[in-house]
Amino acid sequence: QVQLVESGGGLVQPGGSLRLSCAASGSSFSINAMGWYRQAPGKQRELVATITSDGRTNYADSVPGRFTISRDNAKNTVYLQMNSLKPEDTAVYYCNAVILRMGSLFPREYWGQGTQVTVSS
Repeated sequence: QVQLVESGGGLVQPGGSLRLSCAASGSSFSINAMGWYRQAPGKQRELVATITSDGRTNYADSVPGRFTISRDNAKNTVYLQMNSLKPEDTAVYYCNAVILRMGSLFPREYWGQGTQVTVSS
């Protein structure tokens, strides 16, 4: 079984920074794209940023220049550095990964349990 475990959420003041981490654990798998999504109360889950296995990135229109996604393939870990945080960034942030398990024909998506980010003074 493959699991994604997130960490790094919390309460931060407007203008502050947080760094989220998400590590994939398990055995006999390879990771394609990884990414971060978020869901604010009463809203649909939305894309924040994605990164391919060779490092190509994609960001939502609301975050370029403030958020940076990166990954460490040796550690099966993806990061989201969030700077200049705004109250509207408040949401539960979910890690996502497209993973191919050994013996499977097709990759599938996995999700983390979510980590709360609250931006408030």
